[in-house]
Amino acid sequence: MLSDSIISFLHIAKVLAPIWIGALTTMVWFDTWVHYKRREWIHSQGSVLLEIKLPREILRGPGAMEVVLNGIYEPVIGTMLDVYLKGKVRPWFSLEIASIGGQVKFFIWSLPQWKRNIEARLYAQYPNVEVHEVADYTKGVHYDPKTMGMTSFQTSLVKDDVYPIKTYIDFGLDKKGDEEEEKIDPITPLLEWMGTLKQGEQAWVQIMIQAHRKEGLIDARVFVKEAWNKKVKDEIQKFIKDSTVTDLEEGKKPRMLDLTKVQQETIEAIQRSQGKLPYDAMVRALYIAKKENYNSMATAGLIHSFRQFGSPNLNGIKPVFSGIDYPWQDFRGWRVTRYRRMLLDAYKRRSTFNGLYKNWNAKPYVLNTEELATLYHFPGATATTPTLSRIPSKKAEAPANLPI
Repeated sequence: MLSDSIISFLHIAKVLAPIWIGALTTMVWFDTWVHYKRREWIHSQGSVLLEIKLPREILRGPGAMEVVLNGIYEPVIGTMLDVYLKGKVRPWFSLEIASIGGQVKFFIWSLPQWKRNIEARLYAQYPNVEVHEVADYTKGVHYDPKTMGMTSFQTSLVKDDVYPIKTYIDFGLDKKGDEEEEKIDPITPLLEWMGTLKQGEQAWVQIMIQAHRKEGLIDARVFVKEAWNKKVKDEIQKFIKDSTVTDLEEGKKPRMLDLTKVQQETIEAIQRSQGKLPYDAMVRALYIAKKENYNSMATAGLIHSFRQFGSPNLNGIKPVFSGIDYPWQDFRGWRVTRYRRMLLDAYKRRSTFNGLYKNWNAKPYVLNTEELATLYHFPGATATTPTLSRIPSKKAEAPANLPI
């Protein structure tokens, strides 16, 4: 027999049914409409894939790529009509490194209207590179579990995203005058591993980015989502409180002076990151090959290629897999196969912020331009990978006094 409280609740729900049913229907319709218009707009835009061919020598460090990323930072969408009637979203980009049978190449994917801006930014910082629009290298790749082997994962951060990963500044790549052989470039382990792949193997790394900012109605949000830097002050205070190594008098607040040098450097790194432009980001990695070429150690190779960007006192990047850890969770392999096909499709669509694969299996996190330039930049002579695609000769202008 139902209790009086349950009966009263059901009675109130019945009386208010026109209100809550109407509100629920409106919310479902609104969400469906926004998603439909966004997917329609994204499909109508098309895309371009730019391959960046590197010269023999890159004389500029990751700081140059940070300037490029500053130049394509665009947090503005448009008007309310653009958002709700056209489905327009903030522009997003994909920074990609791919190894096709050991040939390592750099790409940038974008909406077509950003092509000229990206080219101009790249040529301004790297005058000797060549930028070409090319066919999408992912289109002809399909996953068949009977004939193909595949390793794939998305990522998340080890700690809250107010903590930065280890960047090129921490590696000293912002300093001038060092000899190339003395530099330690954190991107080289990934490039070297990619260069070891054989014919029939492919490995792709994709860094999806979209300008981060406070979100509200213009982003089709009923409830405001604050920008990431709103929690920085509280996080620093919490860090100081949790990290204090000396006993404090009752009522006394912890201070920077009570921390170790490493702990102080952590706070300085957090504060430095606030002066950089923030992006929502998602890093994906994928290795695929025919079964006769498949290397079972590829998972370890991919994961270990991101280890150098992490630090115990700062942050790090960790893989997020399908969530299937034991054979009895998927003894026929259907769920794993479905996950791999979906991730491959998400990679091809460059989808994570909007559209079909929005927030699928792993939510985006915030990386600033300094962190992104550490993960994706053009290496100098420190990268000796023989299969890294380089332009064979340096370009030079013709002499001005040549006869016509």
